Amino acid sequence: MNRWTTWRGQRRYHREFRIAAPQWPDPVSLTGLIEQQLSSLSAKDTTDAKPALDEKELADAATNLWRAQRRLTRLAEEDSREAKRVGRYLQATQRALDEAGLMIQDHDGTEFYPGLSLEVMALQQDPALRHDTVLETVRPSVYLAGRRIQMGQVIVGRPDSTMEVTGA
Repeated sequence: MNRWTTWRGQRRYHREFRIAAPQWPDPVSLTGLIEQQLSSLSAKDTTDAKPALDEKELADAATNLWRAQRRLTRLAEEDSREAKRVGRYLQATQRALDEAGLMIQDHDGTEFYPGLSLEVMALQQDPALRHDTVLETVRPSVYLAGRRIQMGQVIVGRPDSTMEVTGA
């Protein structure tokens, strides 16, 4: 009955618009192909093979994790239970990334000198500073297995250049 219904449905249209019945391969050949693929996978040594990770997407995920942790730090000051709970999830995520070899480096408060591999977004004069210091990290540096995959972006504070150095 099913075959007749299919035939009748096809006969409704002109010959040029009829769809040919699909030609399926022999089931025996399909199982042979599957067995061949499985044997080739088991023959390969997968112990030292690492999954391919897109470094840019990984760096973006690490940056978003870093931003969320900074925001939650500000919320935790208000003693919010929800902020503490979410903070624990973020810390667990951070530990998992650390174990996988991904390091997120925040540069706030570190001394800045021109040899550092950082992108300076802005310079601000600050008379309270004695030397160039990173005031704010806009985007952290991200390292995967010791290799930098994202350069950090910072705002640097400089000592007031109009101050005169007085001698003794």
